[in-house]
Amino acid sequence: MQADVSAAPEGPELDSIETDVRALALRAREASRVLASTTTARKDGVLLRVAALLDGPAALEILAANARDLAAAQAAGIAPAMLDRLRLDEKRLAAVADGVRAIVDLPDPVGDVVHDRTLPNGLRVKRVRAPLGVIGIVYEARPNVTIDAAALCLKSGNAVILRGGKEAFETNAALAKVVGEALRAEGLPEAAVSTLGTTDRRATLALIRQSGLVDVVIPRGGEGLIRFVTENAKVPVIQHFKGVCHVYVAGDAAPEMALAIVRNAKVQRPSACNAAETVLVDRAIAESFLPKLAQALPEVELRGCDATCALVQRAKPATSEDWDTEHLALVLNVRVVDDLDDALTHIAAHGSLHTEAIVTRDPVKGERFVREVDASLVLVNASTRFNDGYQLGLGAEMGISTSKLHAYGPMGLEELCTLRWVAHGEGQIRK
Repeated sequence: MQADVSAAPEGPELDSIETDVRALALRAREASRVLASTTTARKDGVLLRVAALLDGPAALEILAANARDLAAAQAAGIAPAMLDRLRLDEKRLAAVADGVRAIVDLPDPVGDVVHDRTLPNGLRVKRVRAPLGVIGIVYEARPNVTIDAAALCLKSGNAVILRGGKEAFETNAALAKVVGEALRAEGLPEAAVSTLGTTDRRATLALIRQSGLVDVVIPRGGEGLIRFVTENAKVPVIQHFKGVCHVYVAGDAAPEMALAIVRNAKVQRPSACNAAETVLVDRAIAESFLPKLAQALPEVELRGCDATCALVQRAKPATSEDWDTEHLALVLNVRVVDDLDDALTHIAAHGSLHTEAIVTRDPVKGERFVREVDASLVLVNASTRFNDGYQLGLGAEMGISTSKLHAYGPMGLEELCTLRWVAHGEGQIRK
């Protein structure tokens, strides 16, 4: 899918592709009207059928399709990390099926009343959750996203158009076929979950231009893909550019707690968007804390400011670009800051609105950090790795939004809905 980051194509060939994508979007729009009024039991019935097919009759076909995708990707010289994301086996497929069953167990958000009051004129006014409508998902070589996204969208009453990476084309087609079979069996329109039936990157451009038919696009992948979608879309985009996450170790922090949090935030899964990329250490404890930090992170390359390099011999000088870089690797920026004000200034300049953490024994400092830091999740005395739908109790997530309209942070079922007003009267008229 990184190939999508290219000049926007024009001309007759795009017109033909756009015609096909528009027809697909029209069918998805019609299906979304059906889904909006479909009962929870019927939606759950589809998901249970999907899980059963993944565990049984469809498994061999899916794994065979995945083997073909893997062979083509290896021949094309795809990086090992992407090959691992692309690979499905029986265990991973079973985990995908279990994930679908977990979504069945979640409460249906559609119709939830979040506000209900009666006005002086007797008009009863409610705010009620309703599906967004038609959602476009553009993502890279992660075939599990095909099922995760389909299941979340179906449960929340949305139709979805999936545009997966070309590396997983055959796998995604086989997975989408399973969902289509389950929809058919429950008497629901197959267009509720559809995929772009081409690897032509111009189809992505056509999809994100379907204003009036597609309600929102969610890109999942590298920063280049997300910028391409954001810059070329004619429909709203829920963005997640990158996770430049910080841990600020205040001067009063408990050293052992701080070391454990930093290690977990950086090392537990360095390729994740919620991994820490920079540690800010209060000058008051830098001399005693930084050598311990270096000792606690022997496998991590440290890139530091002048004060850090003076205290940690193996630290390399950080460049100006490092402070804005999502390394996604065992590389950690370290900077000594004067105090909380200095830390807040650094985060405001270099943070990506994703995840920020403070380690402190002072509740006043913690509350000030929470108030003044702008991020989708702010943590006090906990690892940045908790910015995840499962970890925060959502059960499942579509991704982590660093936009602020309409979702901010992990997007679960509730975030795949909007809030609308409903009013019940007894003949009231406005005067």
